Amino acid sequence: MLNPELDRYIDNHTSDENELLYDLDRETNLKTTMPRMLSGKVQGKFLEMISRMINPNRILEIGTFTGYSTICLAAGLKPSGKLYTIESNPEMESVITKYISHTNFNKKIELIIGDALIEIPKIVDLFDLVFIDANKEQYIQYYKLAKKKLISGGYIIADNVIWSEKVLNTVNPDRETLAIQSFNDYVKSDKEVEQVMLSVRDGLLLIRKL
Repeated sequence: MLNPELDRYIDNHTSDENELLYDLDRETNLKTTMPRMLSGKVQGKFLEMISRMINPNRILEIGTFTGYSTICLAAGLKPSGKLYTIESNPEMESVITKYISHTNFNKKIELIIGDALIEIPKIVDLFDLVFIDANKEQYIQYYKLAKKKLISGGYIIADNVIWSEKVLNTVNPDRETLAIQSFNDYVKSDKEVEQVMLSVRDGLLLIRKL
């Protein structure tokens, strides 16, 4: 974890989130049991900037939670673009739809409630950008499915790849830590991509399909 003082410095030198995202952050912290799952201001702005730079036609998000990252990613879509976001927990649907409905691109976002491993193969579109932030033990499976639907030169971003620095634990790691370690090693050995690991928040792995 970052030094708290450095963390505050980074936050203070990052553009503020808009009022909608601020309210979503607050409601997530007040009404969910694991608010840390929210992307938050710094990571959210990073995702928004990446999306704006790529200017994708199609985005796939695996793991919506309350929709903060969804809104950030959708900001970079082409005028005719579309974002599919898949959330396994139906209890999140009301808050997701509530906040997405107040954006200027709500009609570009399709929320799918279900198991991503089942839902991804049903989508016929190819993607320019994929964001993975769901069940850590299924990261490799998500990656394989997403990569098949990723255009050449397209990008995958995987969240939590540092996992509170637990990826350094080589002695009896828990199941989720082992899954993240395995995923990181799997991508490293994949000759069809190139990747860079970033220490943004809990770690992001930026992957480009060759």
